[in-house]
Amino acid sequence: MLSDEVRSDRRYTKDHEWAKADGGDVIVGITAFAVDQLGDITLVNLDVKAGDTITAGKAFGTIESVKTLSDLFAPVSGRVQQVNEVLVDRPETVNDDCYEKAWMIRVTPSDASELHGLLDAAAYTELLKSAAH
Repeated sequence: MLSDEVRSDRRYTKDHEWAKADGGDVIVGITAFAVDQLGDITLVNLDVKAGDTITAGKAFGTIESVKTLSDLFAPVSGRVQQVNEVLVDRPETVNDDCYEKAWMIRVTPSDASELHGLLDAAAYTELLKSAAH
């Protein structure tokens, strides 16, 4: 059941963000598990803009749902190239398509090896299994 929510083409954090290499950049979003835990997304607040520098493990915004408000944590350090402006007006896009249309930021990593330090799909699936118990 959980494995179909984990995509093998990206890496994951223990905070349920995903990071997908795309050329020299990394695209960042939140996982289906995170969306499921949050419930209906009502607001996505990205506190960064193109040109800003982010640090791995530090918050780059917040996501709000009918249940809670959660920080969004950067999986890698680097310079923000693009912010998904669609989410400002249509935060519910995260509920509809968290892995494609609802990406949050595009980053050029300052250290590409950080991406490889994240959980792969198998390790993230194990994390989800242990969280379910």
